[in-house]
Amino acid sequence: MVARKRLRQLALEHGTPLFVVDHDVLRRNYRLFKKHLPRVQAYYAVKANADPAIIRTFYEEGASFDVASMPEFMLVHENTKDLPAKQRQDFIWDKIIYANPIKDKRTLTELDQYKPLVTYDNLVEIGKLKQYAPHAGLILRVKVPNTGSVVELSSKFGASAGEAVDLIQAAFQAGLTVEGLSFHVGSQCTNVANYVQALDLAAAVFHEAWERGYPQVKILDIGGGFPVPYDEHVQPFRTLAKTLNSEFQRLFPAEMEILAEPGRFLVGTAGTLVASVIGKAVRDGKQCYYINDGVYHTFSGIIFDHIQYRLKALRDGPKQLCAVFGPTCDALDTVSLAEELPDLELDDLVYSENIGAYSHASSTCFNGFPPAKVVHVNR
Repeated sequence: MVARKRLRQLALEHGTPLFVVDHDVLRRNYRLFKKHLPRVQAYYAVKANADPAIIRTFYEEGASFDVASMPEFMLVHENTKDLPAKQRQDFIWDKIIYANPIKDKRTLTELDQYKPLVTYDNLVEIGKLKQYAPHAGLILRVKVPNTGSVVELSSKFGASAGEAVDLIQAAFQAGLTVEGLSFHVGSQCTNVANYVQALDLAAAVFHEAWERGYPQVKILDIGGGFPVPYDEHVQPFRTLAKTLNSEFQRLFPAEMEILAEPGRFLVGTAGTLVASVIGKAVRDGKQCYYINDGVYHTFSGIIFDHIQYRLKALRDGPKQLCAVFGPTCDALDTVSLAEELPDLELDDLVYSENIGAYSHASSTCFNGFPPAKVVHVNR
């Protein structure tokens, strides 16, 4: 975490709002993931934060990548351009999964030349893949419980367990190759039972597929959902990893290839937002502050990601309950209605930690306000 003194220096140097990315934290998070899940290859979910410098750091650490659009694919592709052509193609085969189950025809046509690994979950997608990306390797996404996860995903994607093997068979009959299964337990999943149930379901589908004559289906993608410690209620990652490792050993043969798609877990704690107080007023007896960043910008995760980021001040003093609003004219642009901050003056600095995921990635220029400037430290 970037020290308060350093945050002040960076704000003075670059101005605010300022989005600070600490690459030492990125590396530490990646190594923590690998330490506790040694059997799992981490495919960084680029959508969590698609900054090229972040992608490059994970690439240098040995990460693979989960992309969900052609622009994301090309961002990762650009970070391998220093490799010889053959090694770059090998990297794409082994290190990139296009994990959006629904793809348009143009995307599939562009992808096909790279012979990528892609997900699917329905018969219509099989027809599109056969016509526009016949060289792709397929991963069937199955629907699993998302109980208690902050962002539920099972209503949008995933084949039911009952139709899973039929969809595998249909893909093979279409001349395609299915290489494995994937699932997603929901974003910011603190309910370990979701993983346990999903792994049991996946094991049952694998065994049925093998019994039907498809032994080549042997990749398991356990998706994302690994939680960030936004508060003290989130258990240490090693606790979740211990359960996962036990289930891997119980359910799957040693030769099974297991991968995951951590996004939030890898970048969440690596980002800090620094903003300035641009206005203050007392409304209905409550102190209100207006800052130069809000929910249309770095605090977008409040709306899209259902995360409440806490604010701290770089000024010390007795704290009081207050409201904090963003700079736009929209009343939706509310950062918090119950924040404890000291008495602040115009131009005082506030900051929010653990804001690296699904925040700056969703920034807009609504109302003419530009996104925060990005500064990378410890690269």
